[in-house]
Amino acid sequence: MKIDKLQYICTTAAQAEDACRSGIKWIQLRLKNTPFPEWKQVALDIQAVCKKYGATFIVNDHVHLAKEINADGVHLGKEDMPPAEAREILGDAFIIGSTANTIEDIEQLTVALPDYIGLGPYRFTSTKEKLSPILGLNGYQTILKRCEERKIHIPVIAIGGLQPEDLPDLMKTGVWGIAVSGTITHAENREVLIKKLLALSTTTELLTVHPSETPTT
Repeated sequence: MKIDKLQYICTTAAQAEDACRSGIKWIQLRLKNTPFPEWKQVALDIQAVCKKYGATFIVNDHVHLAKEINADGVHLGKEDMPPAEAREILGDAFIIGSTANTIEDIEQLTVALPDYIGLGPYRFTSTKEKLSPILGLNGYQTILKRCEERKIHIPVIAIGGLQPEDLPDLMKTGVWGIAVSGTITHAENREVLIKKLLALSTTTELLTVHPSETPTT
């Protein structure tokens, strides 16, 4: 199962189309305080864009919606449905991502078998409500080192206020890739920025081990 190194979190089909046209192959839809019918329509619109460009489409939070429209997967926050429960509903073919802020979060998630973990936030971001404690570069270095020591090899995606200049050092920590939202959405030249992020986020390689293959400690 391929987990892309650059993931874009957006709210509209137009944003998704713009990103996919510039080379992004992983789109996550995240809407807050939105009526379900509108949620579903936006999801269908973005799904059509992703199919057009051969991109992976992930729905945030809504497990049953992801199953209903046959999205590629779902991303679950710390307060959402437990990933193990989502796996029972969706089955093995769907991608399931989970959110973490600490090494303890990650250790708990290794039991639940998500396909990747979104770890953050790197710094403050206005895109995300109910922000967890900021990690910064040192936080990622510490957590990824402990993952290595404990032989935890689930792909970790860094998230939270990331800028291009953060990536050279951040990718050295062992993260698999990055997820961005406002950095791309509010960029003056999104195509140039996306190509730069794609280049910077693929400068390191990490052996991807599916969670079911992760050694126990």
